[in-house]
Amino acid sequence: MPGPVLVAGNVKTNTTACQSSKSSRSAGETSTPDTMALVSADSRIAELLTELHQLIKQTQEERSRSEHNLVNIQKTHERMQTENKISPYYRTKLRGLYTTAKADAEAECNILRKALDKIAEIKSLLEERRIAAKIAGLYNDSEPPRKTMRRGVLMTLLQQSAMTLPLWIGKPGDKPPPLCGAIPASGDYVAKPGDKVAARVKAVDGDEQWILAEVVSYSHATNKYEVDDIDEEGKERHTLSRRRIIPLPQWKANPETDPEALFQKEQLVLALYPQTTCFYRALIHTPPQRPQDDYSVLFEDTSYADGYSPPLNVAQRYVVACKEPKKK
Repeated sequence: MPGPVLVAGNVKTNTTACQSSKSSRSAGETSTPDTMALVSADSRIAELLTELHQLIKQTQEERSRSEHNLVNIQKTHERMQTENKISPYYRTKLRGLYTTAKADAEAECNILRKALDKIAEIKSLLEERRIAAKIAGLYNDSEPPRKTMRRGVLMTLLQQSAMTLPLWIGKPGDKPPPLCGAIPASGDYVAKPGDKVAARVKAVDGDEQWILAEVVSYSHATNKYEVDDIDEEGKERHTLSRRRIIPLPQWKANPETDPEALFQKEQLVLALYPQTTCFYRALIHTPPQRPQDDYSVLFEDTSYADGYSPPLNVAQRYVVACKEPKKK
């Protein structure tokens, strides 16, 4: 009888994440606040990785400790089946065994939640570090300057971002928060520098389109964002009002526990067209059935008789609400 298991997404780090960035500056140049911030972030990330390792060891120790009790539960059920009766003795014994199993599962769950918090903090620091390095003009081997990034590399990074988007795992009774799956941001939400968003911009031909962009800054005085087009081929900075920005989900919704946090069949959305950095109108064909599944969507496409493309898969990370009316 297997014990309760919670699975967290992997945090992918490499040794360069915890080392000082390579700089083109001369060896004798004085450290700047930006480089000092990078060193501080590296130190904190190293500490968090050590703490995460300890939590993982604690999880395994807790699981091993509870294994004996789970085996006893299984053996007790087997004896009951053999004797074909449920005596008061077995009923009392099972009640005690299940009480212990529940306590063991809760203890393991608490450790896993602490580990998930560490992973979230590490990812946040890595993102802050990336932004600081970008501002300071420092890069490492694993993340070259954007001007040297090939399109294939960009597409791979976008896929990795979708795969590593954390799954929302709430406590019993908790409701998914804003920016979990299909749940929109709160009305006063302001996206942070480095956050990815869908941004409505004017194209070269004058038409408007939704692109994948990265937030550079937000002005509370003007209520406008500055964002960079994520695609270097169209690299351009845009100043946009809040209504032209849609923050992307920060957590995946679990279809098995929070199906209400997902877009439903035939709901109109904006979805990132595969192998591009542009969002287009689409209908949900099939919502995810499992936590690791993508949406299946039908993009509006006049080249098809019914006006929609065949079903295409798009990750939860890149599907947001469309406030425009559905076409007739």
